[in-house]
Amino acid sequence: MFVKKKNDTIFHAKTATTLLPFLLEHIGGSRTSAKSLLSHRQVSVNGSIQTRHDTPVAAGDTITLSASRGNTELINPKLRIIFEDEYLIVVEKREGLLTVPTIAGSRETTVFSILKNYVRKQNSRACIYTVHRLDRETSGILVFAKTQELQEYMRTYWRQLVTRRTYVAVADGRFEEKQGTIVSWLTEDKRNAMVYSSPVDDGGQKAVTHYKVLNDNPYYSLLELNLETGRTNQIRVHLASKGHPVTGDRKYGHGNEESPLDRLCLHARILEFTHPVTEQTVHFETPIPKEFRKIVAKRLPIEQSDETETSR
Repeated sequence: MFVKKKNDTIFHAKTATTLLPFLLEHIGGSRTSAKSLLSHRQVSVNGSIQTRHDTPVAAGDTITLSASRGNTELINPKLRIIFEDEYLIVVEKREGLLTVPTIAGSRETTVFSILKNYVRKQNSRACIYTVHRLDRETSGILVFAKTQELQEYMRTYWRQLVTRRTYVAVADGRFEEKQGTIVSWLTEDKRNAMVYSSPVDDGGQKAVTHYKVLNDNPYYSLLELNLETGRTNQIRVHLASKGHPVTGDRKYGHGNEESPLDRLCLHARILEFTHPVTEQTVHFETPIPKEFRKIVAKRLPIEQSDETETSR
């Protein structure tokens, strides 16, 4: 929920559009001045600060224009904020960035350290709290809480709050069945940090992954994966158990797995959950990485082609 401040200006959208044309229509001025308002965090849609000019606006949405400037939006090549309100921050991280430090006292840059510095530029006493994690080499959507109470609540009721978790992946080889469900029981061996899968209940945690092949060639398959459970390394272990490990997976792949894209080809694309305070359903979606589409669109492995692309 948001609180209207004294000098806020409130608009109500009558038709569906995106934020930049809405601002140009209602406040006038140039595209540069409108984008400046966004970059200085002066525009909110339904109480959440927005910084992207292409943010969708639906009929009935409330757009708030603040007279006071906030801090400039987070600029980091590995991380971008896709949603923020006074309770939560939702981000998209790139591959290669840890969610949190793995060693106490480590000074390695992580999503946590970047966001901690970001919120403390606004308030020196502000804190940030991890709700869930992604592996270092997995890209995609993460949620952080702004209070410890919200963190504890979301961790406790995560499975009840989350209504959709969708990943995309490139997997080795071509699937015989173009869609299906993988069910197994997973056990983590902390001695070697590996997760093992059993097709029968052996005392491990039940894990359910639904998959659909979006595109393929003889070498690779582009998959959409919806998680019914969210176990450690679930997608990586499940796809490996099918004989189609995630491309670039050195841990669960075919020995010393090499990726033609020099990364683990796994991306957390969609996250939908019930906001723990407003109780509204919030939906966050990112594009399928362009390099994932490219590798599968080619008839030959990408390393045999003159045309490559590794940027989204």
